[in-house]
Amino acid sequence: MPDFLVDEAIEDYAFIHTSAEPELLQELIDQTNLNMGWPQKLSGRLVGRSLKMLAALTQPKVALEIGMFTGYSALSIAEGMPDDGRLICCETNPRAIDFAKGFFDRSEHGHKIEVIFGRALDTIESLDLELDFTFIDADKRNYLNYYERVKEMTRPGGLIILDNVLWSGKILQPESEIDDILVETNRRIAQDPDVENVFFTVRDGLNVVRKLP
Repeated sequence: MPDFLVDEAIEDYAFIHTSAEPELLQELIDQTNLNMGWPQKLSGRLVGRSLKMLAALTQPKVALEIGMFTGYSALSIAEGMPDDGRLICCETNPRAIDFAKGFFDRSEHGHKIEVIFGRALDTIESLDLELDFTFIDADKRNYLNYYERVKEMTRPGGLIILDNVLWSGKILQPESEIDDILVETNRRIAQDPDVENVFFTVRDGLNVVRKLP
């Protein structure tokens, strides 16, 4: 599969012509690249600014992130939320949590973020709340499970956003169990009468889902 699903020059053009993230997030990118394994897991500007704009447009009071990594997407979402908003982040990597908290403590939006260590499905089951906004970017094996459970918890009009839904193009020629799970997740969302969605070819695919009233 190609390294870039969109022509690399077009991807660069879109990056340059998208509003820059705050300096703290630019530092977070640099430090993630220097100090953390798998830095490509970081969402990046196009996805991050999309999340910030969607949060700013919808003003969620209660949001959930499944798969936080080093906190780039969490801070992007929190930036768009109201000052009294609450963002709950699920993460299983203690080192990533410690790294992210260092940046949360330095951000004017860090007070909105609560990190919970442990398996996301266990965390979700422990939550007794109604969600306005969810970003799913964790283990792909559970993508459909995350979607179905979160949809039940989402208020009418609330958003569910799934990252990596193009899966480097593997959804066109699935060969593994995880490929098949992503194909099925995308199919289920497109045919779900409870929602409407737009499948964006941003970076590795961003599926923006709105629960219908």
